[in-house]
Amino acid sequence: MRKSWSSLLTLLAIVWQGAALPADAKTVHSGFRGYGDVAQYAIPALAAGGALVDGDYAGLKQFALSGVTTFAATQGLKAVVHEERPRGGGNDSFPSGHTAAAFAGASFVHYRYGWEWGIPFELAAAAVGVSRVESHEHHWQDVVGGALIAHAASFVFVDPKDSTVTLLPFTDLRKPAFGIVASIHF
Repeated sequence: MRKSWSSLLTLLAIVWQGAALPADAKTVHSGFRGYGDVAQYAIPALAAGGALVDGDYAGLKQFALSGVTTFAATQGLKAVVHEERPRGGGNDSFPSGHTAAAFAGASFVHYRYGWEWGIPFELAAAAVGVSRVESHEHHWQDVVGGALIAHAASFVFVDPKDSTVTLLPFTDLRKPAFGIVASIHF
């Protein structure tokens, strides 16, 4: 399993590096947006590919359930909330679909295979969210909403495979507080 996941993380790093290749600031900005456009599909594909290579068919089923739930909740909220995008041109800003898709893959890897594999995927998904804000396609709350929807779906449907330690981010919106909660399975 370690070899297949290492290969997949290498592919994720290549996708990540694609955002940093251009030299001037305007091109980097559009390159970073391009990263978000590609990684919203690449992260879940790598997550599913890793499970498939590992022969984790139970995990694939859990990923499918959490992914479908994430998609349905995201599209349902877009249809109900009607938040305008920062640059205009639509009232479907909340929640961010790109971010929700990226975090669907990242949160699956995190919950199923543990924090060791989850953290690189979570960072790559967070970069998708940042790319959406930086390109003025979404507000920060849209990105956070997409990430929370995906994490909630994975929390409900995905069981840890072999992990003994789970690390989860948390925030308290009433006051500026954030941190990490650790769970140890015996």
